Amino acid sequence: MGNRRLARTIMLLLGVGLHSLAAASTLITGASVHDGSGAPARQVAVRIDKDRIVAVGALQPLAGEQVIDAKGLVLAPGFIDSHSHHDRTDYAERAMEPLLAQGVTTIVVGQDGDGDAPLADVAAKFAARPAAINIASYTGHGFLRDRVMGANYKRVATPAEVQAMQALLAADMKAGSLGFSTGLEYDPGIYSARDEVLALAGTAKAGGGTYMSHIRSEDVAFHDAIDEILEIGAKTGIPVQISHLKLGIVDRWGQAKQVLAKLDAARARGIKVTADVYPYEYWQSTLSVLFPKRDFTDLAASRFALTHLTTPAGMLIGFYAPEPSYVGKTIADIAALRGEEPAVTYLWLINNAQAWKAAHPEATRVESVIGTAMAPADIADFLAWKHSNLCSDGGIGGLHPRGYGAFGRMVRVYVRETGRLTLAEAIHKMSGLSAEHLGLKTRGFVRPGMKADLVLFDPDRFADKATVQSPNALAVGMNSVIVGGAVVYRDGKPTGAYPGQFLKRGQD
Repeated sequence: MGNRRLARTIMLLLGVGLHSLAAASTLITGASVHDGSGAPARQVAVRIDKDRIVAVGALQPLAGEQVIDAKGLVLAPGFIDSHSHHDRTDYAERAMEPLLAQGVTTIVVGQDGDGDAPLADVAAKFAARPAAINIASYTGHGFLRDRVMGANYKRVATPAEVQAMQALLAADMKAGSLGFSTGLEYDPGIYSARDEVLALAGTAKAGGGTYMSHIRSEDVAFHDAIDEILEIGAKTGIPVQISHLKLGIVDRWGQAKQVLAKLDAARARGIKVTADVYPYEYWQSTLSVLFPKRDFTDLAASRFALTHLTTPAGMLIGFYAPEPSYVGKTIADIAALRGEEPAVTYLWLINNAQAWKAAHPEATRVESVIGTAMAPADIADFLAWKHSNLCSDGGIGGLHPRGYGAFGRMVRVYVRETGRLTLAEAIHKMSGLSAEHLGLKTRGFVRPGMKADLVLFDPDRFADKATVQSPNALAVGMNSVIVGGAVVYRDGKPTGAYPGQFLKRGQD
C-alpha cells in the first residue's frame, strides 16, 4: 500500500489521475540505474507514465502495468549532444538512427554561430514534422549578422547594426532560444569586434540564456580567445561555455592542465565557465579556418599552418565540390598529384573552391576538411575536467566519425580501456551535466517528474564503430531508447516512432 500511496501523491503533484497511471504506465525492473548525477548505480525500478518518470525505487507492478525486465543492463538518462550539426540534413531521415544507436535523445543546434531562420520558424517547422529525437537551439551570431549586414559583413558592425541584432536576438530569446552562439573563427563572426559580441551576450543574459562560443582561436591566439570569453562572462554574468575545447596547435600540446587551471581560477572569481569536448584528435571545418587573416595568397601562413597546426598528411578532404575525386585524399596526396609543395596546393585548394562558389552562388556547401591537430592526453584531461560535458560536433554523412561514434567512444575509450572515467562519471557528462550547462530543466536525470528520455544499454558492449575509413558505421551495444515515454529504438533498429519535441528554454 505504501508504494501505491506514493504513486498517488506523485500523480496528484503532476496533475495526473491514478486511473491513468494504472492504465498507461510502464515499470522498468532489473536495471542498474545511473541517474545522471554521477552517483553510483542503484538497483531500483523506474516507473514512467506517458512522457514522465513518476517513481524510482523499490516498486511493485501495478494492475495492468507493462513491465520491462532490463536483465541487468544499464538504465540511464537519454544522452544530450550539446553541440550538434545533425540538423544539416533537415531531418530527411526522421529516425536519426546514427544518434539513436548512440543513445542520444536530444541534440542542440544553432552552434558555431549557425542558423538561417528565426527560432520561432525553426520550432514550427520541426513541430510540423518531428523526428525521433528532441532538438533545442541557440541563436547564431552568423544568422544575426546576415539578417542585419547581408553581404557587407567583412567589417565591424555599427552601433545601429548591433542594436538591430540585439532586437532579433531578444525576439529569439522570447521564442525559447537557449542563448547566443558564436563561431569567431568563421565568416562572418571573425570580423566582429569584442564589444559587439559582448553586447549580444548581454542581451542573451537578459533573456535568461547562456553564451556558447567557438572561440576566436583554438591555436595561435588561443589564450587571447580564452580571455575574451572569460571577459564576457565576468562583465555580463552570463554562463559561458567553450565549444569543443581543444589545443589545436602542436606547439602547445601537453598544456591542457594549465588551461584548466586558468578556467578553475576564473570559476573561483565567480565566472560561470564550462566547456564541451569531443573525443577525437581531429576536427572538421573549412580549409580557410587556419588563415585568421583570410589572406589566401600568403605562402608563409600556409607553411606555418601545415607545420605548427597540422600536417599535409593530417588534412583529409571531407567534401570538395569543384573536384569530388579529391574526397578522401589528403593535401599531401593532392600535392603529389600536382607535383608541387603542399603549402602551394593548400592555397590553390582554397582559391579554387572560392572561384567555384562564385560561379555557383546557389551552393550551400563547397568544401570541408578533417584536420589532425590534437594530442590524446590533452583530450583526456579536458574530458575529465569537472565542468566539461561530452559533445559530438558531428553530423550525418561526411568523413568525420564523430557524428556516429562520439558517445560510444566515450564509454569504450575513457571508461573501459583507459579507466580515466567511471561509468557514472561518463554518463553524467553525457546527460545530467549537459542539461545543467544548457539550462534544460526536465532532461538529463532519472528522477520523478523528469521527462522519460531513457536509454538501456550493455556497458560491456556499448562502443563506437565509426572510423575515418568507415565514418558512417553505427555504434553497437544500445538495447533500447525511449524519448518522451515512447520507444524509438529497440534491438538495434528504430521503431518508426517520432515523438521528438522542440525544447524551449524554461519550457522543456
